[in-house]
Amino acid sequence: MTDQVDDDLDSAAVTGSSAVGRRGGFPKLRMQAADTGPDFGPFIEAMRTLQDLAVSVDAPDEVYGAALSHAQAMIDLLDPYRAPEGESPAGRVLDLPGRGSLLMVPWQVEYFGPDLVRSRGSFRRYHVGGNNAVHGGVIPLLFDEMFGFTSFMAKRSVSRTGYLHVNYRKVTPIDTPLVVESRVDRIEGRKTFVVAELRDEDGTLLADAEGLMIKLLPGQP
Repeated sequence: MTDQVDDDLDSAAVTGSSAVGRRGGFPKLRMQAADTGPDFGPFIEAMRTLQDLAVSVDAPDEVYGAALSHAQAMIDLLDPYRAPEGESPAGRVLDLPGRGSLLMVPWQVEYFGPDLVRSRGSFRRYHVGGNNAVHGGVIPLLFDEMFGFTSFMAKRSVSRTGYLHVNYRKVTPIDTPLVVESRVDRIEGRKTFVVAELRDEDGTLLADAEGLMIKLLPGQP
């Protein structure tokens, strides 16, 4: 992630009476990199591995019981530290795959500019829909994340997804390096039309998408 990207994200901090008009009904959160210690990244990666295991293991019931005890211990350990949206680091650690959010696919943005957003990564066992292929519902999540980035880098104020159309061209495999690129196609008033393509390292098109991002009006959530 470049310093320019950090500066652009920092510039999204909105204060003053004009904030509602520029951000709709969104709270005045400061969209900047979270300040985390060295253990947060490995913690998120361990949690991703647990997600992979949760959908792939076939263990004796006593193993599930022991794992449940460990999981409950983790819940008890972490629960006192719940933080409001915008204060927890998940989703705000720009140097981690998926920005450190378990909801996002664990991809890393490598180029982030007004003309193009590019991200690289691979899908994991957790994302399987069947026969080692990525679940069809996960791919739109990747595209939607890219569309949000792309709209933001095009200097559009906070927007919501109006629609997202995906064309599945080929089966998308797990555990395979892939790249996705997204760009603004055109702008019409409050509407930002965005397009994206998902390819493997050989350039084979796996899926493409088009979407509509709509700038929020004052007070819109």
